[in-house]
Amino acid sequence: MSDERPAWARRLANEREARQWSQAEVVAALRAHAPKPLPEGPSMLRQWKRWESGEVMPSDFYKPIIAATFGTVTHAIFPAAGRRDGDTEVVTVSGMETLDIISRLQASDVDNATLEALRITTDRLCSEYPHLPGPQLAAEGRQWLKRVAGLQSQRLTLAQHREILTLSGWLALLIGCVEYDMGDRAAAESTRKAALSLAQEAGNTEIAGWAHEMRAWFALTTGDYRGILAASQAGTAAAPTHGVAVQLAAQEAKGWARLGDRRQTEVALDRGRKLLEGMPYPDNLDHHFVVDPAKFDFYAMDCYRLLGEDRLAENLAQEVIRAGTDFDGSERSPMRMAEARITLGVVAARQGDLEQAVNYGEWALRSDRQSLPSLLMVSRELAAIVNRDFAAQPAGREYLDHLTMLSRAS
Repeated sequence: MSDERPAWARRLANEREARQWSQAEVVAALRAHAPKPLPEGPSMLRQWKRWESGEVMPSDFYKPIIAATFGTVTHAIFPAAGRRDGDTEVVTVSGMETLDIISRLQASDVDNATLEALRITTDRLCSEYPHLPGPQLAAEGRQWLKRVAGLQSQRLTLAQHREILTLSGWLALLIGCVEYDMGDRAAAESTRKAALSLAQEAGNTEIAGWAHEMRAWFALTTGDYRGILAASQAGTAAAPTHGVAVQLAAQEAKGWARLGDRRQTEVALDRGRKLLEGMPYPDNLDHHFVVDPAKFDFYAMDCYRLLGEDRLAENLAQEVIRAGTDFDGSERSPMRMAEARITLGVVAARQGDLEQAVNYGEWALRSDRQSLPSLLMVSRELAAIVNRDFAAQPAGREYLDHLTMLSRAS
């Protein structure tokens, strides 16, 4: 029988059950996280039952309390609608198609309409990150970076010059990420350094923060866990109030989790959660350099898997997959969902279910849009368990061979 409750109501039940709490115990936890005393007696328990059944949605007062109780942010459980069409915005705001923009770039003067069209084009490219094949996105990004950089030879005001540097910085960040996804570490590091230099020249602390975040990501996937902490702390110092500070806290948490320090992992996660909770809801959830609320579940999933908290990791993996799946079954966040499936595979392997573990592991490897370093890093966690417990079984050997082949290809 299908569960017809709203997604948020199912999430409340799943979070409670993952912690093995009764409904009375979850109400007690709510009281501990509330900023002021909650109603006494059985009324709060009745209220929780109404929420969990989907009969009524919690008010805006209770939503952040529920989120804090479950260690996440309000909009991860109660999402707000918000999608943009970058191509339409370029035409609507600037009145220009791509060919029009290019012809305007060749003019001797650059006007504000052209710059606005370039801003939206850059935003659109950053929003294509989860979907476009890496080589195509890298090629388009480089073409636009060349066009934008070429504007520096034209007559620009000081403000326009700073805007050109900023747009170039965002494009460099995007290109560097895609280069790393494709396994070109040397090119990615050079591009990352270029983005950091552009950020410093433009005085843009947000881009600088993301350049440090990329260094933390590179360190994560190469096993330099102390390097993750150093890069995360440098990025946080550069951009303490921007959204990137949330992702830097998450990278720090991942580093601590891999070092086996549970306390520091949870401290870093909670710092990121509080930062994100206090930020406005993003206008464009698809933008690669925007930390959307659902992404926080993804960060926590990774940490809990490493800490051996299988119930919490499994529940968050299911949420990542649910949040990343559109109404028509298409995947909005294929790279996150691949890592979520590997998490489910790790949990299955720990429970002795080789067939389920390998199914999830192979499913993750089939994704068309991949970040090879991240995918291989997480896949090796599953491979380690399969090699330890199931190497003699054909299904286990086949999965290990497939992963070895993919690692060599990268």
